[in-house]
Amino acid sequence: MSRRNGGAESGASTAAVFGEVLRHFREAALLTQEALARQIPCDRSHVARVEAGTRVPQDAFAKSCDELLCTGGVLYRLWGRIDWYPQVEHPDWFRRRAEMDEEAVTLREYQERVIPGLLQTADYARALFSRLVSGEELEERVRARLSRQQRFLTGGGPLYLVVLDESCLRNVVGTPGLMRDQCAHLLDVGRRPNIRIQVAPADRLGLFRPSGSMSLIELPDGHRWVYSESLDRGHFSDDPALYARHSHSYDVLRADAPSAPESAALISDVMERYEHHEEARTERGEVDQKQLQRRQRRQLHRNSPRFPRNRPRARQQEP
Repeated sequence: MSRRNGGAESGASTAAVFGEVLRHFREAALLTQEALARQIPCDRSHVARVEAGTRVPQDAFAKSCDELLCTGGVLYRLWGRIDWYPQVEHPDWFRRRAEMDEEAVTLREYQERVIPGLLQTADYARALFSRLVSGEELEERVRARLSRQQRFLTGGGPLYLVVLDESCLRNVVGTPGLMRDQCAHLLDVGRRPNIRIQVAPADRLGLFRPSGSMSLIELPDGHRWVYSESLDRGHFSDDPALYARHSHSYDVLRADAPSAPESAALISDVMERYEHHEEARTERGEVDQKQLQRRQRRQLHRNSPRFPRNRPRARQQEP
């Protein structure tokens, strides 16, 4: 595994400082964690973990808190100065790609089946990695993946153009609620000036799609690379002819695919379906729980000891 320079203790302390500052402004505004979470909106647990220094917030979270707590932009400026991932590990085979992400001036991607790593939420990444690893290694891989995103999600980040095959949205990773949040994240990051997300619909006839996921990477010195992956290996090529061929195919795909605003509408539709599915699932769960409680009460009643009741004897009539 490769390791970035830096100490874990510094990262923990700076995250804790951000959390303390957030807590200060929240309490000064006389808001509970739950009340702030409702206004952002997000889960109360997310606010609690950010304040505890155990969860890395997105810049949109910092901006929302600045607006809601009237901080004058203190939290967003502090967020931009913190190295949230001072020490992470990448698989050895992926190290070269991670280093390119730290330098790239332009990144164009086509992805099928799963959301690309630079656009994943922490929960989505955790659900993916949990199929392979667990415990501390799981959390380390999630941190490593999220560490690649920070440069692209900050102001002035490199140009990032993404075409998602619709299967990325339909392939359920985790739960419908997790997929709903992932779709919401796509809509949020797609509004950034350096990021454009398009979706290649499954029913769009005549749409030419590459034979697999790929990345086209341009570095500051003008060097261009084609990157793809097999099961546990990254493949790089800087052959100009190969790059030109894949670049042409990618440009044709982007031109024929729905625009970024049209794709955002498609993502919104998918997100609403996940929302309805999650609501129905919750309702079914509540009904099932009530039925279970009723069955348990009936079973308890049937299994309880029974005592003969003393019935009053009929009084004999006097002769």
